[in-house]
Order: sequence, then C-alpha cells, then structure tokens
Amino acid sequence: MKISSSINLFLTDELREFIDRNTGDGSLYATPSEFLRCLIRQKKEKLEATELRQAIISGYRDAISGNVYEFSGDLKKDMKAFQKKSAINND
Repeated sequence: MKISSSINLFLTDELREFIDRNTGDGSLYATPSEFLRCLIRQKKEKLEATELRQAIISGYRDAISGNVYEFSGDLKKDMKAFQKKSAINND
C-alpha cells in the first residue's frame, strides 16, 4: 500500500487521552496512526454498507411495485436497453 499523504490533527485533551488509552503496550494498536486508520476504515465500511443496504431496499421496492425488467441473459445488452429507455423517459 502506497502512502500518499499525511494529516496533522489538533485534538482536545479528551480525544488525545482516548487515543493514548487505545494504543501502545497492552492494546490492540501499536501506534495512534494505526488506531486512527482503523477507525477511518470502519467508518468507510459502514458508509458503504449503508449505501448498499439502501440500494437493496430500492431494488425490493421496485420489484414490489412491478418496476422490473426481464433478464435476457446478456447483462450489457439489458443495461444499454434500460439506459436508453430511461433517457427517453427523462426527456
């Protein structure tokens, strides 16, 4: 993994103490950077999971309302037809 940049953070004493309690000897994370990267990854994964969950719910709603398309076996062809139909309906 290539490190592309760094960030300097100014933290309250309370946040710094929290980080210090969760890093170093006897903790899961060796360094504050490792701990913060993990928190950022967890947040990113949570946001991605929320987006996926919303897309699934949207798909269920489409299916319930009958807004479905028969799959021809050729996904590229079906997607092109769907996009073309959507473009016509949006004009």
